[in-house]
Amino acid sequence: MTMTKSISVLLLGLLVAVAAMAPAQAADGGSRKHSARKASTAASGKALRKQASIKPASVRRVAARLEPVRMSFGEVQGLHGEADPLDLKSSVALVIDQETNEILFSKNPQAVLPIASITKLMTGLVVTEAKQPLDEVLTISQEDVDTEKGSHSRLAVGTQLTRGDMMHLALMSSENRAAHALGRHYPGGLQAFVQAMNQKAAALGMRDTHYVEPTGLSSKNQSSATDLALLVKEAHQQPLLRELSTSQEAQVAVGKRVVQFRNTNGLVRNPSWEIGLQKTGYISEAGRCLVMQAQLAGRKLIMVLLDSAGKYSRIGDAERIRKWLNQVGVQSAVARPLS
Repeated sequence: MTMTKSISVLLLGLLVAVAAMAPAQAADGGSRKHSARKASTAASGKALRKQASIKPASVRRVAARLEPVRMSFGEVQGLHGEADPLDLKSSVALVIDQETNEILFSKNPQAVLPIASITKLMTGLVVTEAKQPLDEVLTISQEDVDTEKGSHSRLAVGTQLTRGDMMHLALMSSENRAAHALGRHYPGGLQAFVQAMNQKAAALGMRDTHYVEPTGLSSKNQSSATDLALLVKEAHQQPLLRELSTSQEAQVAVGKRVVQFRNTNGLVRNPSWEIGLQKTGYISEAGRCLVMQAQLAGRKLIMVLLDSAGKYSRIGDAERIRKWLNQVGVQSAVARPLS
């Protein structure tokens, strides 16, 4: 190794070390002193990159490789090792006929796993059934800031939106602070809301399901594909949930700015799909998740995909299932369900 390359490697190591020692930035900004430290760290990093002739993108790629790989619960349980005829990337999958409950496709349907933001479908259902006024203005507070995962939000503390807008952002864009605020403004507060979520799950016969908070950021929010199919079927009966979850985008006034939000599920913008209800989810413990009610091959179906590996793999799995159903027909699929 030449002396120049050795110096570059040494400086790269120093840069990564400086970045690792820097304090994590608060979700809504810190003190001026913290900002000064951040600016100083950034300036030092820029100088080091210049000296070592390393591009910022290269630094990010190296830093990403140094981060520990987090396995999902499904990976830990070995569920990804199970093959299926469609070669899905999701370790759990279930497709049922909404009206007859006939199983068309099944893969580990009883596995109990974290469900991430699929949680918000139950959040929306509880709020809707409580018949709380949608035009009531709610305020994002420090209590709604994510301390579980440190996730980003464009709803700053102090943001005021109607309950209807909060519901829209929670279901369409998976906005965590909006979902948490909905639970916090429930009669009796957040604890009563979580209790109502679990009571509703029990009433629906969701025996594998348990909630501890309304966003899905906690890996303790867990369920099975069989249970989630029951939730989708129930939620689909609510016109408001159908409308808000499948909305392609929305513009919301956040303070003096108008902010554009888009649906986290790109399939709602795909003319090949007729989706009546949907929700996506992701945390590292859960993998990529997706639940939908959709019309496929002339039948109303419920689709559940959990613990998918890869950013776009859950969408790819949904497309594989759609193409398979169009090829063999729903009746043939029911006659010989895959497992």
